[in-house]
Amino acid sequence: MKAFYLRAHGGNDQYENTDDWPDPKPEVDQVLVQIHACGLNYLDIFVRRGMPDLPVEMPRIPGSDISGIVVDAGGAVDPDWVGRRVLIDPRLVKQRGALGEHANGGTCEYICVEEQMLIPLPDNVTFEQAAALPIAYGTAHRMMITRGQVKQGELVLILGASGGVGTGCVQLAKSAGAKVIACSSSPEKLTALETLGADYVVNYLEEDFSKQAWEISGRKGVDVIINYTGGDTWVPSIRALRHQGRLLTCGATAGFDPKTDLRYIWVREANILGSNGWERHDLTELVQKVSERRIIPTIHKTYRLKDAVSAVADMENRKIFGKVIVVPHA
Repeated sequence: MKAFYLRAHGGNDQYENTDDWPDPKPEVDQVLVQIHACGLNYLDIFVRRGMPDLPVEMPRIPGSDISGIVVDAGGAVDPDWVGRRVLIDPRLVKQRGALGEHANGGTCEYICVEEQMLIPLPDNVTFEQAAALPIAYGTAHRMMITRGQVKQGELVLILGASGGVGTGCVQLAKSAGAKVIACSSSPEKLTALETLGADYVVNYLEEDFSKQAWEISGRKGVDVIINYTGGDTWVPSIRALRHQGRLLTCGATAGFDPKTDLRYIWVREANILGSNGWERHDLTELVQKVSERRIIPTIHKTYRLKDAVSAVADMENRKIFGKVIVVPHA
């Protein structure tokens, strides 16, 4: 089959396309899925660069977020799955990790996965929309809804709002009835965020987002702040919180060991909540929300399999707004 894969850790020159990757065959408890769409994430960049204490077997096919049609099934699998449209939960059943990291992912034509990883896909949810969901929107849903309990009338500030997780956070906050302050780095992205529903936008390269948020909140502070960047944004985020406000985090793309200011934490009785990935119910709820048009996943662009390296480069260079999707059969 055709596949886009990573030969070794390094730069984008380590990616390669092939037409003769071995065809996968389902084991007794597996299904064979013809892949119609695969979403890429910053996880794929981390895997390519290499992460300490997280060895990845090479070569590796990237791509964790996969949707398609079941075309074959092992003997222990319910045969009714064959022919059905599905989203695949990327969390591995038999080992720690996710597809695209500790097992081959979806930038290829077919994949075998365990039956427990399948989520039925309604006909009114496109393969591309489904492939935007698991890691980015699943992470956003768990952080904001399952853990953060964002609710109607609250003021929510979202840092890094133009990426996959960020656009998911904006939509989920608006779906919950909250008001949104969306922060990004260019006028074009800020305009797109306003179109997506953001009530206020801040260019964090030109303005102090913490001071802007303080003024927008009527100098009372923000109810909820989404910060998965860390680094120099950590203390300004804490300063912008209201009394008993919530700071939610699911990562640290700008640095995991920032300085902090304990005075703001104890005086304002701040709540700092961590969130790690997603659970199955986060994905099933997201599929339902997309089916009901309560959210519409933001897709930057779809790429053919032979152009997948451009998808990675655009994501790494932050030239995107929303999700990048690879379509293997285009």
